[in-house]
Amino acid sequence: MSVRLIDVTKIFEDPTRSEGKITAVDRVNLEVAEGEFVTFLGPSGCGKTTTLRIVSGFEAPTEGDIIIAGRRVNDDPPNKRDTSMVFQSYAIFPHMSVVQNISFGLELKGRPKAVVREETARIMDVMGLSSMAKRRPDQLSGGQQQRVALARAIVNRPKVLLFDEPLSNLDAKLRDQMRLEIRRIQQTFGITSIYVTHDQIEAMTVSDRIVVMDKGRVMQVGTPFEVYSRPANRFVADFIGRVNFFDGRVVEGGDPLRVDLGGKTVEVGSRVPGVVEGGRAVVAVRPESLRLHPANEGGPSFATGKVTKAVYLGSVIEYELDAGFDRPVLAVSHDPVDAGFFTVGDIVALDFSARAAHALASEILKPLPATSGIA
Repeated sequence: MSVRLIDVTKIFEDPTRSEGKITAVDRVNLEVAEGEFVTFLGPSGCGKTTTLRIVSGFEAPTEGDIIIAGRRVNDDPPNKRDTSMVFQSYAIFPHMSVVQNISFGLELKGRPKAVVREETARIMDVMGLSSMAKRRPDQLSGGQQQRVALARAIVNRPKVLLFDEPLSNLDAKLRDQMRLEIRRIQQTFGITSIYVTHDQIEAMTVSDRIVVMDKGRVMQVGTPFEVYSRPANRFVADFIGRVNFFDGRVVEGGDPLRVDLGGKTVEVGSRVPGVVEGGRAVVAVRPESLRLHPANEGGPSFATGKVTKAVYLGSVIEYELDAGFDRPVLAVSHDPVDAGFFTVGDIVALDFSARAAHALASEILKPLPATSGIA
């Protein structure tokens, strides 16, 4: 393993609270393989940035161990950990040219001038910066500055590359481009990378695995597919994308699971541990997996509902429906030109395939105590 976090905890003193402290990171355990790209994802205050700062050495853990390349580094300062950080603010030197910014770290390490020139030229070529070698930061766009910051971090060949929300200052189109660029470069060099973001699409795009956090705790670790399609609990299901929750009771615990939703039995293709026959369950279905058809045509359905909102977006139509549940049901219909569309007031039948449904146990849905207030 390239990086291991063992029971890492961070407690901050907070005189404004009655208990006098905030648990920002709560017993986090994680293993990151060599060359893997892992992203910490979660809302503001979930502990993801604090965890990254602990790995980098900018914060000391209250408890637990940080292992990098097989060595405990708790007591090592940031410059002794063989990590490089790419910051949200770029943090490149405004008085230096592109080539000077990128070569600075190698020069600081006392590398031979020929090696510095060769390594700097190579990384600039890979990053598409060769034609900008003599420009200063104020002559570069935001995306170009971010590439300089990334090149400066990579040229030192760190064991671990750390990203602290590096794209949050870029506009939407540039963010899309840089996501793919960061992933391409990381794979080119094979550097173990840990990335922090609150942007779900960003996390899904760049990651081998995603660590979803809330209130200082790890809620789930999995591939983008797993955290989206097979969430471990209600928080993950609700935080990653949009989702419909349907309360029910398990009537058959086989494969597929059979769940009663208010008198109609549906088949559910996957479940979390704890979903048992006779027990309560919440069936999670993504809007794009919900199928709609006119209620008067018959066919399979577990509910009917009235269309209360229909938003045409060209490639898709987004619907909101009143189907008698405790909150509106969301549905997304693709290719509306071919499939047609419903209008506000239409009565439709709702259905989904077993493969698209995922069951969560009611006991897993209990909220965790609020312990964190630090990003």
